[in-house]
Amino acid sequence: MSTRKTPAPRKAPARPRRIPPGASRPPASAYPFEGVPETGAAREILPGVLWMRMPLPFVLNHINVYALEDGDGWTIVDTGARTGITATAWQELLSGPLGGRPVRRVLVTHMHPDHIGMAGWLTRKFDCRLWITRLEYLLCRMLVADTGREAPEDGVVFYRRAGWSESALEQYRARFGGFGKGIYNLPDSYRRIRDGETIRIGAHDWKVVVGHGHSPEHACLHCDELKLLVSGDQVLPRITSNVSVFPTEPDADPLGDWLESLERVERLVPDDVLVLPSHNEPFTGLHSRLRALANGHRIGLERLRRSLATPRRAIDVFGALFARKVGDDENLLNMATGESLAHLNYLVARGEARVVVDAAGVAWYQSN
Repeated sequence: MSTRKTPAPRKAPARPRRIPPGASRPPASAYPFEGVPETGAAREILPGVLWMRMPLPFVLNHINVYALEDGDGWTIVDTGARTGITATAWQELLSGPLGGRPVRRVLVTHMHPDHIGMAGWLTRKFDCRLWITRLEYLLCRMLVADTGREAPEDGVVFYRRAGWSESALEQYRARFGGFGKGIYNLPDSYRRIRDGETIRIGAHDWKVVVGHGHSPEHACLHCDELKLLVSGDQVLPRITSNVSVFPTEPDADPLGDWLESLERVERLVPDDVLVLPSHNEPFTGLHSRLRALANGHRIGLERLRRSLATPRRAIDVFGALFARKVGDDENLLNMATGESLAHLNYLVARGEARVVVDAAGVAWYQSN
């Protein structure tokens, strides 16, 4: 879930996913493929487009990665997290479904460890370039630099302000600095990709469509000729991407960025594409899914407005936003707090709520 420098949770794949109230999933008929690729195997989406899966050691137990035929080799889109199982899976794929052909470039949608974790390994093995947006690369370098560092006081103040107990703050201090453990050493240089840029991969053009909110400069790839959209975490069919506020930018409005990005993707990408997401299965019905995701957050915001009739801390509004109980689970608490603050900041930024910080440094929110 981590998208800011402070604090970095242990690994991004653990970020909680939920279907917000009103955010319907695509119908069963929207999934054209039966079954999913086994680890070390691939499914052909279209000639020259392969779908592969890497295991993750979390409740969300997989990430989809894709190989696009690129002349006599491949462009790889996303890589999986740095684990021994992932490294073995790549060895099997390279010698098996990928036919021993070289990787010409590694293109990463965004900087979470399940997406970029093996990029350094692949780029060094094949002496090729990492292609990524600037903010994603630079922020990832910053987060990796925090590995092994003690928790900063800004982070403690941030979570105390949200209403965390002293025991929760101690857990935060103890687990801080683990982000880089899921990432192979990053390349020291990269090829920047930009919103609206057209990238020629093999025989086809792919246009970069950037979104914000889940991560700072998330790149999707749209091929109009093949009617495909590699959506990364920007659009997922069965779950929703975490949108959170972090201590490095406590007044950020990522939910506003996220909702604008959903509308932007709908404007720029036709509805007739097959969506290749990072999690779950390829699906059709892009526009209806985008609207459902936005609607789910709007319903959550309405429930939040009602709950703020009396002053509330960030930790007091979980029931208005999440179907599952957060409890004392440190990962869930971290992610639920970040997403709750994203919704609260959205209301504050639009003058719908106000915030008062008490003498103990705890923030209380109330509707205007």
